[in-house]
Amino acid sequence: MAEIHRTQTVAADPQAIWAVLADFGAISAWAANVDHSCLLSPAEQTIGVGTTRRVQVGRNTLLERITEIASPTSLAYDVEGFPRRLTVNNRWTLTPVNNATAVTLISTVTFTGPLRRVVEGVVTRVSANQVDTMLAGIAKRVESQHV
Repeated sequence: MAEIHRTQTVAADPQAIWAVLADFGAISAWAANVDHSCLLSPAEQTIGVGTTRRVQVGRNTLLERITEIASPTSLAYDVEGFPRRLTVNNRWTLTPVNNATAVTLISTVTFTGPLRRVVEGVVTRVSANQVDTMLAGIAKRVESQHV
């Protein structure tokens, strides 16, 4: 297992950031690396464990299914659509810091197979850019709404 751990301080309260994360089907509105996104069950009014969104990143179609949710502090989801021995989980954590929020995104990459360490290392390096892009995107989205 390999992890990417990034934190960015955002000039907004946790509830404002949570509102963006909780609009689970709308990640494409703020993450520059996501071309399209939608909930698979759009009739749902609230999100919870099991809520799934479809995400289009270039030619790759991914499904992201919520595994843990604790409003307004944490959201975790599994990312499906990779080769069968590769699993990815993203976990967002919001922590108040003075008049801002520390937004942490941890992406955990697990590969089972003989080349485990090599594959996890390669995927982690590629994923680090994706994590940085998502953190920058949510900061830009929330901070532009509170100017």
